[in-house]
Amino acid sequence: MSLKIEHITKRYKDFTAVNDISLSLDQGKMLGFLGRNGAGKTTTFRMILGLTAITEGEITYNNKVIDRSLYNRIGYLPEERGLHPKMKVEKELRYLATLKGMKAKEITKAIDYWLNRFDISENREKKIEALSKGNQQKIQLLASMLHNPELLILDEPFSGLDPVNVELLKSAVQDLNNAGTTIIYSSHRMEHVEELCDDVCILNKGKLVVSGPINEVKANHGNKSVIIETEHEMKEINNLPGVLQVERNKKEIKAMIESESIAESIYEVVIQYGFVKRFQVVEPSLNEIFIDKVGDLHG
Repeated sequence: MSLKIEHITKRYKDFTAVNDISLSLDQGKMLGFLGRNGAGKTTTFRMILGLTAITEGEITYNNKVIDRSLYNRIGYLPEERGLHPKMKVEKELRYLATLKGMKAKEITKAIDYWLNRFDISENREKKIEALSKGNQQKIQLLASMLHNPELLILDEPFSGLDPVNVELLKSAVQDLNNAGTTIIYSSHRMEHVEELCDDVCILNKGKLVVSGPINEVKANHGNKSVIIETEHEMKEINNLPGVLQVERNKKEIKAMIESESIAESIYEVVIQYGFVKRFQVVEPSLNEIFIDKVGDLHG
């Protein structure tokens, strides 16, 4: 077992920011940590890192309470970025790597590797403030990974990046995870979480409302959908028992169903129309589960 969070609560006077959360994350796994703004994600991260005192409960990493002795084995990319704008890229990275206890030779090797990997070697001698927002973001992520941490917490690591750079950084995070780093990954991009993570948890107003392996969470959620790629309207589907909702566009029909068995009666309708490009029963996406569990997005 790597990270264990047991019944943690954080109160600020009359306000409970985090309310009795328990979860565990095995070594080498990646956890998608989801919730709306203000759900308690950053507070939880700060408690894991020992930066915020826990009101109740306990957090351990390999059966040990996280303290300064473990900091050199942990990486953290906070949502609020914090580089020194006047410092040059290499000097900043050397400074941050030294804080993590790295030796000069291994710092040089790591900086060379990551600047090349992130396609920003030409920025080595530039001041941070002279870089584009996207390249500043790369430097910030790079700084959290430079010391090859055992445990890495990433809070919105790809926000504001173009699709090409998102793929570049995603592959780096994936490689680190595949090499054994345990990662907690927070994002509002559900498709990234589905693609990268093993487990998922969803916080709502400080409480844990979903937790477990992604495939189990999706399988247990119910409300599967049938996707039919066709130009026919097939209005009969609307009236079938067990069909909860039907959405149509020019290319496909999406019918939300109570259970997988309902798909059979939809299929009976579909075959009357002859050829269709696709007929598929799909589990709910993380996005659909998130909206269902967290409720009104405007509330």
